[in-house]
Amino acid sequence: MTDPSVRRRRQALYLFFFLPGISLSSWVTRTPDVRDRLGVSTAQMGLILFGLSVGSMLGILCSGRFVGRLGTRPVIILGTVLIIAATSVIAAGSAVPSAPLVTAGLFLFGAGMGSGEVAVNVDGADVERITGTPVLPTLHGCFSLGTVLGALAGMAATAAEVPVSWHLAVVTLAATGMLLHAARSLPRGVGLSTEPRTAEAVKGAGPQVWKDRKLLLIGAIVLAMALAEGAANDWLPLLMVDGHGLDATAGSLVYVGFAAAMTLGRFCGTYFLVRFGRAAVVRASAVSGAVGLVLVIFSDNVVIAATSVLFWGLGASLGFPVALSAAGDSGPDQTARVSLVAIIGYVAFLVGPPALGFLGDHYGLRSAMVAVLVFVASAILIAPAADTRDRTAAPLDA
Repeated sequence: MTDPSVRRRRQALYLFFFLPGISLSSWVTRTPDVRDRLGVSTAQMGLILFGLSVGSMLGILCSGRFVGRLGTRPVIILGTVLIIAATSVIAAGSAVPSAPLVTAGLFLFGAGMGSGEVAVNVDGADVERITGTPVLPTLHGCFSLGTVLGALAGMAATAAEVPVSWHLAVVTLAATGMLLHAARSLPRGVGLSTEPRTAEAVKGAGPQVWKDRKLLLIGAIVLAMALAEGAANDWLPLLMVDGHGLDATAGSLVYVGFAAAMTLGRFCGTYFLVRFGRAAVVRASAVSGAVGLVLVIFSDNVVIAATSVLFWGLGASLGFPVALSAAGDSGPDQTARVSLVAIIGYVAFLVGPPALGFLGDHYGLRSAMVAVLVFVASAILIAPAADTRDRTAAPLDA
Protein backbone atom coordinates (compact mmCIF):
# COMPACT_ATOMS: atom_id res chain seq x y z
CA MET A 1 0.00 0.00 0.00
CA THR A 2 1.51 3.35 -1.05
CA ASP A 3 1.99 6.22 1.40
CA PRO A 4 -0.67 8.46 -0.24
CA SER A 5 -3.24 5.69 0.07
CA VAL A 6 -2.35 5.20 3.72
CA ARG A 7 -2.74 8.94 4.33
CA ARG A 8 -6.12 9.00 2.59
CA ARG A 9 -7.19 5.97 4.57
CA ARG A 10 -6.14 7.56 7.85
CA GLN A 11 -7.96 10.78 6.96
CA ALA A 12 -11.10 8.76 6.19
CA LEU A 13 -10.80 7.08 9.58
CA TYR A 14 -10.51 10.52 11.17
CA LEU A 15 -13.94 11.34 9.74
CA PHE A 16 -15.43 7.98 10.74
CA PHE A 17 -14.35 8.66 14.33
CA PHE A 18 -15.39 12.31 14.19
CA LEU A 19 -18.89 11.63 12.88
CA PRO A 20 -20.19 9.49 15.79
CA GLY A 21 -18.65 11.97 18.23
CA ILE A 22 -20.50 14.97 16.87
CA SER A 23 -23.73 12.95 16.52
CA LEU A 24 -23.52 11.62 20.07
CA SER A 25 -22.75 14.95 21.72
CA SER A 26 -25.52 16.64 19.73
CA TRP A 27 -27.94 14.24 21.41
CA VAL A 28 -26.27 14.39 24.84
CA THR A 29 -26.26 18.18 25.16
CA ARG A 30 -29.98 18.26 24.44
CA THR A 31 -30.96 15.53 26.96
CA PRO A 32 -32.40 18.06 29.46
CA ASP A 33 -34.53 19.56 26.68
CA VAL A 34 -35.56 16.14 25.37
CA ARG A 35 -36.47 14.99 28.89
CA ASP A 36 -38.60 18.09 29.45
CA ARG A 37 -40.11 17.81 25.98
CA LEU A 38 -41.09 14.18 26.61
CA GLY A 39 -42.17 14.91 30.19
CA VAL A 40 -40.35 11.93 31.72
CA SER A 41 -38.42 11.29 34.96
CA THR A 42 -34.77 10.29 35.35
CA ALA A 43 -35.77 6.63 35.68
CA GLN A 44 -37.93 6.89 32.56
CA MET A 45 -34.97 8.45 30.73
CA GLY A 46 -33.02 5.39 31.79
CA LEU A 47 -35.67 3.23 30.10
CA ILE A 48 -35.47 5.35 26.94
CA LEU A 49 -31.68 4.99 26.97
CA PHE A 50 -32.21 1.25 27.27
CA GLY A 51 -33.03 1.36 23.56
CA LEU A 52 -29.43 2.46 23.06
CA SER A 53 -28.26 -0.49 25.15
CA VAL A 54 -30.28 -3.06 23.22
CA GLY A 55 -29.16 -1.71 19.86
CA SER A 56 -25.57 -1.56 21.08
CA MET A 57 -25.56 -5.16 22.23
CA LEU A 58 -27.03 -6.31 18.93
CA GLY A 59 -24.43 -4.38 16.93
CA ILE A 60 -21.55 -5.41 19.17
CA LEU A 61 -22.40 -9.10 19.14
CA CYS A 62 -22.69 -9.15 15.34
CA SER A 63 -19.72 -6.93 14.53
CA GLY A 64 -16.86 -9.39 14.96
CA ARG A 65 -18.53 -12.00 12.76
CA PHE A 66 -19.45 -9.42 10.12
CA VAL A 67 -15.89 -8.05 10.01
CA GLY A 68 -14.45 -11.55 9.71
CA ARG A 69 -16.80 -12.42 6.82
CA LEU A 70 -17.14 -9.07 5.00
CA GLY A 71 -14.15 -6.97 6.07
CA THR A 72 -14.17 -3.64 7.90
CA ARG A 73 -15.29 -1.39 5.02
CA PRO A 74 -18.93 -2.51 4.58
CA VAL A 75 -19.43 -2.78 8.36
CA ILE A 76 -18.10 0.75 8.92
CA ILE A 77 -20.34 2.15 6.18
CA LEU A 78 -23.43 0.30 7.43
CA GLY A 79 -22.81 1.41 11.01
CA THR A 80 -22.45 5.03 9.90
CA VAL A 81 -25.66 4.87 7.86
CA LEU A 82 -27.49 3.59 10.95
CA ILE A 83 -26.11 6.46 13.06
CA ILE A 84 -27.29 9.01 10.49
CA ALA A 85 -30.72 7.39 10.29
CA ALA A 86 -30.91 7.27 14.08
CA THR A 87 -30.20 10.99 14.41
CA SER A 88 -33.10 11.81 12.11
CA VAL A 89 -35.44 9.45 14.02
CA ILE A 90 -34.49 11.04 17.37
CA ALA A 91 -35.18 14.43 15.81
CA ALA A 92 -38.63 13.25 14.72
CA GLY A 93 -39.32 11.74 18.15
CA SER A 94 -38.50 15.05 19.81
CA ALA A 95 -40.69 16.98 17.38
CA VAL A 96 -43.82 14.86 17.90
CA PRO A 97 -42.99 14.35 20.90
CA SER A 98 -42.84 10.55 21.23
CA ALA A 99 -40.81 8.60 23.77
CA PRO A 100 -41.13 5.32 21.76
CA LEU A 101 -39.81 7.08 18.65
CA VAL A 102 -36.83 8.50 20.56
CA THR A 103 -36.20 5.02 21.98
CA ALA A 104 -36.29 3.55 18.47
CA GLY A 105 -33.83 6.19 17.31
CA LEU A 106 -31.47 5.36 20.16
CA PHE A 107 -31.78 1.67 19.26
CA LEU A 108 -30.60 2.45 15.73
CA PHE A 109 -27.85 4.69 17.10
CA GLY A 110 -26.61 1.92 19.40
CA ALA A 111 -26.68 -0.64 16.60
CA GLY A 112 -24.68 1.68 14.37
CA MET A 113 -22.07 2.54 16.98
CA GLY A 114 -21.82 -1.01 18.31
CA SER A 115 -21.11 -2.50 14.89
CA GLY A 116 -19.33 0.34 13.09
CA GLU A 117 -17.04 1.43 15.90
CA VAL A 118 -15.68 -2.08 16.48
CA ALA A 119 -14.90 -2.30 12.77
CA VAL A 120 -13.27 1.14 12.62
CA ASN A 121 -11.03 0.26 15.57
CA VAL A 122 -9.93 -2.93 13.80
CA ASP A 123 -9.13 -0.81 10.74
CA GLY A 124 -7.23 1.69 12.89
CA ALA A 125 -5.19 -1.10 14.50
CA ASP A 126 -4.29 -2.30 11.01
CA VAL A 127 -3.03 1.20 10.14
CA GLU A 128 -0.91 1.10 13.30
CA ARG A 129 0.58 -2.17 12.12
CA ILE A 130 1.37 -0.71 8.69
CA THR A 131 2.87 2.57 9.92
CA GLY A 132 4.53 1.25 13.10
CA THR A 133 3.36 4.29 15.09
CA PRO A 134 0.51 4.86 17.58
CA VAL A 135 -2.56 5.91 15.61
CA LEU A 136 -5.55 4.95 17.73
CA PRO A 137 -5.11 7.73 20.34
CA THR A 138 -5.28 10.36 17.58
CA LEU A 139 -8.23 8.61 15.93
CA HIS A 140 -10.10 8.55 19.23
CA GLY A 141 -9.06 12.18 19.62
CA CYS A 142 -11.08 12.89 16.48
CA PHE A 143 -14.09 11.29 18.20
CA SER A 144 -13.54 13.60 21.17
CA LEU A 145 -13.06 16.60 18.88
CA GLY A 146 -16.42 15.73 17.37
CA THR A 147 -17.96 15.69 20.83
CA VAL A 148 -16.46 19.13 21.58
CA LEU A 149 -17.79 20.73 18.40
CA GLY A 150 -21.14 18.98 18.76
CA ALA A 151 -21.38 20.07 22.39
CA LEU A 152 -20.56 23.69 21.50
CA ALA A 153 -23.23 23.63 18.82
CA GLY A 154 -25.66 21.99 21.24
CA MET A 155 -24.93 24.59 23.90
CA ALA A 156 -25.49 27.40 21.41
CA ALA A 157 -28.71 25.78 20.21
CA THR A 158 -29.90 25.38 23.81
CA ALA A 159 -29.14 29.01 24.63
CA ALA A 160 -30.91 30.18 21.46
CA GLU A 161 -33.86 27.85 22.19
CA VAL A 162 -33.51 26.15 18.81
CA PRO A 163 -35.85 23.12 18.68
CA VAL A 164 -34.06 19.80 19.14
CA SER A 165 -35.57 18.50 15.90
CA TRP A 166 -34.09 21.33 13.83
CA HIS A 167 -30.71 20.97 15.50
CA LEU A 168 -30.50 17.22 14.85
CA ALA A 169 -31.73 17.63 11.27
CA VAL A 170 -28.71 19.83 10.52
CA VAL A 171 -26.42 17.24 12.13
CA THR A 172 -27.98 14.55 9.91
CA LEU A 173 -27.24 16.51 6.73
CA ALA A 174 -23.63 17.23 7.77
CA ALA A 175 -23.00 13.60 8.71
CA THR A 176 -24.33 12.40 5.35
CA GLY A 177 -21.82 14.59 3.54
CA MET A 178 -18.94 13.23 5.65
CA LEU A 179 -19.96 9.64 4.92
CA LEU A 180 -20.08 10.19 1.16
CA HIS A 181 -16.65 11.82 1.20
CA ALA A 182 -14.84 9.33 3.44
CA ALA A 183 -16.23 6.01 2.20
CA ARG A 184 -14.19 6.15 -1.02
CA SER A 185 -10.82 5.94 0.80
CA LEU A 186 -11.42 2.76 2.79
CA PRO A 187 -9.67 -0.31 1.31
CA ARG A 188 -11.50 -3.58 0.84
CA GLY A 189 -10.60 -6.84 2.56
CA VAL A 190 -9.23 -5.48 5.86
CA GLY A 191 -10.13 -7.68 8.82
CA LEU A 192 -11.24 -10.68 6.76
CA SER A 193 -10.60 -13.94 8.56
CA THR A 194 -7.70 -15.88 7.03
CA GLU A 195 -8.46 -19.03 9.00
CA PRO A 196 -10.18 -22.02 7.36
CA ARG A 197 -13.93 -21.72 7.83
CA THR A 198 -14.35 -25.28 9.07
CA ALA A 199 -16.69 -26.02 11.91
CA GLU A 200 -13.76 -26.91 14.15
CA ALA A 201 -11.93 -23.68 13.37
CA VAL A 202 -14.96 -21.52 13.97
CA LYS A 203 -15.79 -23.32 17.17
CA GLY A 204 -12.28 -23.11 18.56
CA ALA A 205 -11.35 -19.55 17.61
CA GLY A 206 -13.28 -17.72 20.31
CA PRO A 207 -12.26 -19.72 23.40
CA GLN A 208 -8.53 -19.35 22.56
CA VAL A 209 -8.79 -15.59 22.85
CA TRP A 210 -10.91 -15.79 26.00
CA LYS A 211 -8.25 -17.97 27.65
CA ASP A 212 -5.60 -15.25 27.43
CA ARG A 213 -5.65 -13.87 30.96
CA LYS A 214 -3.62 -10.77 30.13
CA LEU A 215 -6.00 -9.96 27.29
CA LEU A 216 -8.91 -10.20 29.73
CA LEU A 217 -7.10 -7.81 32.08
CA ILE A 218 -6.72 -5.41 29.16
CA GLY A 219 -10.46 -5.84 28.64
CA ALA A 220 -11.02 -4.91 32.30
CA ILE A 221 -9.01 -1.72 31.80
CA VAL A 222 -11.01 -0.70 28.76
CA LEU A 223 -14.26 -1.58 30.55
CA ALA A 224 -13.42 0.78 33.42
CA MET A 225 -12.21 3.66 31.30
CA ALA A 226 -14.94 3.34 28.67
CA LEU A 227 -17.55 3.37 31.44
CA ALA A 228 -16.03 6.61 32.74
CA GLU A 229 -16.28 8.14 29.26
CA GLY A 230 -19.75 6.78 28.55
CA ALA A 231 -21.15 7.90 31.91
CA ALA A 232 -20.08 11.47 31.16
CA ASN A 233 -21.40 11.36 27.60
CA ASP A 234 -24.83 10.18 28.74
CA TRP A 235 -25.28 11.90 32.09
CA LEU A 236 -22.86 14.80 32.67
CA PRO A 237 -25.20 17.64 31.60
CA LEU A 238 -28.02 16.22 33.75
CA LEU A 239 -25.55 15.48 36.57
CA MET A 240 -24.56 19.14 36.69
CA VAL A 241 -28.18 20.33 36.35
CA ASP A 242 -29.78 17.98 38.90
CA GLY A 243 -26.78 17.31 41.13
CA HIS A 244 -25.17 20.76 41.31
CA GLY A 245 -27.99 23.15 40.42
CA LEU A 246 -26.69 24.54 37.12
CA ASP A 247 -29.04 25.55 34.33
CA ALA A 248 -29.14 23.58 31.07
CA THR A 249 -26.75 25.90 29.19
CA ALA A 250 -24.16 25.83 31.98
CA GLY A 251 -24.50 22.05 32.22
CA SER A 252 -23.74 21.80 28.51
CA LEU A 253 -20.73 24.10 29.00
CA VAL A 254 -19.32 21.75 31.64
CA TYR A 255 -19.74 18.88 29.20
CA VAL A 256 -17.81 20.91 26.62
CA GLY A 257 -14.98 21.16 29.16
CA PHE A 258 -15.03 17.39 29.64
CA ALA A 259 -14.97 16.75 25.89
CA ALA A 260 -12.16 19.31 25.41
CA ALA A 261 -10.07 17.58 28.08
CA MET A 262 -10.69 14.24 26.35
CA THR A 263 -9.59 15.73 23.04
CA LEU A 264 -6.42 17.26 24.50
CA GLY A 265 -5.48 14.01 26.22
CA ARG A 266 -5.91 11.96 23.06
CA PHE A 267 -4.08 14.29 20.70
CA CYS A 268 -1.16 14.54 23.17
CA GLY A 269 -1.26 10.84 23.99
CA THR A 270 1.25 9.67 21.38
CA TYR A 271 4.03 11.76 22.95
CA PHE A 272 3.46 10.34 26.43
CA LEU A 273 3.08 6.78 25.14
CA VAL A 274 6.41 6.93 23.33
CA ARG A 275 8.14 8.51 26.33
CA PHE A 276 6.65 6.63 29.28
CA GLY A 277 5.01 3.47 27.90
CA ARG A 278 1.46 2.15 28.04
CA ALA A 279 1.35 0.97 31.65
CA ALA A 280 2.47 4.31 33.11
CA VAL A 281 0.05 6.23 30.87
CA VAL A 282 -2.90 4.01 31.83
CA ARG A 283 -2.08 4.29 35.54
CA ALA A 284 -1.76 8.09 35.40
CA SER A 285 -5.01 8.30 33.41
CA ALA A 286 -6.88 6.19 35.98
CA VAL A 287 -5.56 8.34 38.85
CA SER A 288 -6.65 11.52 37.09
CA GLY A 289 -10.09 10.09 36.34
CA ALA A 290 -10.56 8.91 39.92
CA VAL A 291 -9.59 12.33 41.32
CA GLY A 292 -12.03 14.06 39.01
CA LEU A 293 -14.88 11.70 39.90
CA VAL A 294 -14.24 12.06 43.64
CA LEU A 295 -14.50 15.85 43.41
CA VAL A 296 -17.61 15.77 41.20
CA ILE A 297 -19.35 13.31 43.50
CA PHE A 298 -18.41 14.62 46.94
CA SER A 299 -17.75 18.35 46.52
CA ASP A 300 -20.68 20.67 47.16
CA ASN A 301 -18.79 23.61 45.65
CA VAL A 302 -20.13 23.97 42.12
CA VAL A 303 -16.94 25.64 40.86
CA ILE A 304 -14.75 22.81 42.17
CA ALA A 305 -17.14 20.20 40.75
CA ALA A 306 -17.24 21.85 37.34
CA THR A 307 -13.46 22.29 37.21
CA SER A 308 -12.76 18.71 38.31
CA VAL A 309 -14.57 17.49 35.20
CA LEU A 310 -11.32 18.36 33.38
CA PHE A 311 -9.46 15.74 35.44
CA TRP A 312 -12.25 13.27 34.69
CA GLY A 313 -11.94 13.95 30.95
CA LEU A 314 -8.13 13.74 30.90
CA GLY A 315 -8.29 10.50 32.87
CA ALA A 316 -10.81 8.87 30.56
CA SER A 317 -9.10 10.01 27.36
CA LEU A 318 -6.44 7.34 26.76
CA GLY A 319 -7.68 4.18 28.45
CA PHE A 320 -9.80 2.99 25.51
CA PRO A 321 -7.35 3.58 22.60
CA VAL A 322 -4.28 2.43 24.57
CA ALA A 323 -6.02 -0.79 25.60
CA LEU A 324 -6.98 -1.47 21.97
CA SER A 325 -3.37 -0.99 20.87
CA ALA A 326 -2.23 -3.31 23.66
CA ALA A 327 -4.75 -5.93 22.58
CA GLY A 328 -3.45 -5.82 19.01
CA ASP A 329 0.09 -6.51 20.26
CA SER A 330 -0.88 -9.19 22.77
CA GLY A 331 -0.65 -12.23 20.49
CA PRO A 332 -1.70 -13.79 17.18
CA ASP A 333 -5.00 -13.09 15.39
CA GLN A 334 -5.03 -9.32 15.81
CA THR A 335 -8.57 -8.93 14.46
CA ALA A 336 -10.05 -11.28 17.07
CA ARG A 337 -8.12 -9.66 19.91
CA VAL A 338 -8.95 -6.08 18.99
CA SER A 339 -12.58 -7.08 18.38
CA LEU A 340 -12.86 -8.73 21.80
CA VAL A 341 -11.48 -5.75 23.70
CA ALA A 342 -13.47 -3.28 21.56
CA ILE A 343 -16.64 -5.25 22.30
CA ILE A 344 -15.93 -5.10 26.04
CA GLY A 345 -15.26 -1.37 25.77
CA TYR A 346 -18.40 -0.58 23.82
CA VAL A 347 -20.52 -2.67 26.16
CA ALA A 348 -19.27 -0.46 28.99
CA PHE A 349 -19.51 2.73 26.92
CA LEU A 350 -23.01 2.19 25.54
CA VAL A 351 -24.73 -0.29 27.85
CA GLY A 352 -23.33 0.68 31.26
CA PRO A 353 -24.49 4.33 31.45
CA PRO A 354 -28.23 3.62 31.03
CA ALA A 355 -28.04 1.42 34.12
CA LEU A 356 -26.79 4.46 36.03
CA GLY A 357 -30.16 6.08 35.37
CA PHE A 358 -31.89 3.53 37.62
CA LEU A 359 -29.32 4.13 40.37
CA GLY A 360 -29.70 7.86 39.86
CA ASP A 361 -33.47 7.72 40.25
CA HIS A 362 -33.13 6.01 43.64
CA TYR A 363 -29.97 7.62 45.03
CA GLY A 364 -29.29 10.66 42.84
CA LEU A 365 -26.91 10.90 39.90
CA ARG A 366 -24.00 12.01 42.08
CA SER A 367 -24.27 8.88 44.20
CA ALA A 368 -24.73 6.72 41.10
CA MET A 369 -21.30 7.85 39.87
CA VAL A 370 -19.67 6.04 42.81
CA ALA A 371 -20.03 2.83 40.78
CA VAL A 372 -17.99 4.45 37.98
CA LEU A 373 -15.38 5.58 40.52
CA VAL A 374 -14.90 2.01 41.77
CA PHE A 375 -14.22 0.72 38.26
CA VAL A 376 -11.79 3.54 37.45
CA ALA A 377 -9.89 3.02 40.72
CA SER A 378 -9.50 -0.67 39.88
CA ALA A 379 -7.78 0.27 36.62
CA ILE A 380 -4.93 1.78 38.65
CA LEU A 381 -4.08 -1.68 39.98
CA ILE A 382 -4.26 -3.57 36.68
CA ALA A 383 -2.53 -0.95 34.52
CA PRO A 384 0.63 -3.13 34.02
CA ALA A 385 -1.45 -5.47 31.82
CA ALA A 386 -1.36 -2.80 29.10
CA ASP A 387 2.38 -3.38 28.57
CA THR A 388 2.24 -6.00 25.79
CA ARG A 389 4.97 -4.87 23.40
CA ASP A 390 7.06 -8.00 23.96
CA ARG A 391 4.22 -10.51 23.86
CA THR A 392 3.39 -10.68 20.16
CA ALA A 393 4.92 -14.11 19.88
CA ALA A 394 3.92 -15.32 23.32
CA PRO A 395 1.70 -18.38 23.64
CA LEU A 396 -1.80 -18.10 24.94
CA ASP A 397 -2.23 -18.59 28.66
CA ALA A 398 -3.83 -21.79 29.75
